[in-house]
Amino acid sequence: SSDVCSSDLPLTRLPNRLQLTEALSKAIAQAKQHNHRCAFLLSDLDRFKAINDTLGHQTGDKLLEKVADRLRRVCSDQYLCGRIGGDEFALVMREIEDPLQVEQLAHSIISDLSLPYEVDQHTLYIGASVGSGIGPRDGEDAETLFRSADLALYRAKDEGGGVHRVYEPMLHAFAEERRILELALREALEKNQLHLVYQPVVNARTGNVEGFESLVRWTHPELGPVSPAKFVPVAEDARLIAPIGEWVLRTACMEAMNWPSDVRVAVNVSAEQLSNPNFVAVVMSALAQSGLTSDRLELEVTESVFMREGTGATQILEQIMGLGVRLSLDDFGTGYSSLGYLSRTRFSTIKIDRSFVTSAAKNEPESLAIIRAVVALAQSLGMATTAEGVENETEVEMVNQLGCSKIQGYYFGRPMPADEARALFPHQQKQARAAG
Repeated sequence: SSDVCSSDLPLTRLPNRLQLTEALSKAIAQAKQHNHRCAFLLSDLDRFKAINDTLGHQTGDKLLEKVADRLRRVCSDQYLCGRIGGDEFALVMREIEDPLQVEQLAHSIISDLSLPYEVDQHTLYIGASVGSGIGPRDGEDAETLFRSADLALYRAKDEGGGVHRVYEPMLHAFAEERRILELALREALEKNQLHLVYQPVVNARTGNVEGFESLVRWTHPELGPVSPAKFVPVAEDARLIAPIGEWVLRTACMEAMNWPSDVRVAVNVSAEQLSNPNFVAVVMSALAQSGLTSDRLELEVTESVFMREGTGATQILEQIMGLGVRLSLDDFGTGYSSLGYLSRTRFSTIKIDRSFVTSAAKNEPESLAIIRAVVALAQSLGMATTAEGVENETEVEMVNQLGCSKIQGYYFGRPMPADEARALFPHQQKQARAAG
């Protein structure tokens, strides 16, 4: 069609944002005139950034060409598909009889774009998320319908990607809530509204406290306690993870100086913090300012760190371990579970996710087998294992029988304020005061 004559870039030979907007304006005008409906779909690739970061832009560009080819096939001549920019694509359905058509098209886009790609001897896997809006109902003009589909796409990605979400008016309220939360979170950091709680990690054999995991909490003066499940994603989007993470690290190291000298403190570190080359200096400074010895600090990372940044994060982790800081792998078995990085990175502890502990306590063979395998693997590599989310005696006995070395969970203590954590060592308190 004539729409494809000039394209966004020679790269995908697809119509660009301007042409899509023009086509969408026409489609809405016709829908109003003839009293029918049109639709606009926005699609964004999941995990594309990781491929660009690790294999380079040339590979990324070749992948985008292949994505464009697949989209052309999905659209055939019925719909106009184009590229907005980056890894974002869009489709205009000029006339729809039934919203089910939109659902079917979105499903085809997600399934087709998620099939593996062969690029330069690499087999690449990405996914796609789709957000859609119906015109003129969700937008009387191209700009409004675009915004509606964009809010729906944001929701799809927020739910983990790989899904299609339809615009609903309440998405505006969600977007507004998020914006207010982001402003409040920036203020919380400045006004010291964040605090840490500490959850005990005990020795599986003796039940003695070997360390604490520090967890960040936020109590807002008007909103009250805000759940980490709510504010951590906002912090990630708003690029606040680095300053919050730095505050957590410094505060936890300071607090650990109030405990016996053989009790460690664990701090969670995100992929974003590890992509910052300055992070090593932040760790060194937190140790120096608090006076904490490096072997008493344990950084917890999840498998996503290794997937997201290619080799950058691994090099920073190597430097941190060079300082004598310990490293633990959190939520093991819930992510990609490539055993490759276990042999490359010297973890001191592997944490077994609560979901396996709960299932194993119910004698589910798969979970029992997974825990046994992780324990055997950890032992052969000289690593400890921590069972997470242990809540009752049955679970304690089970993880003990399976050979886990450490236990964390409500059975031994919920995350507690700093003064309650200190009170677990009454004898130590007197020493600290006497020394002070």
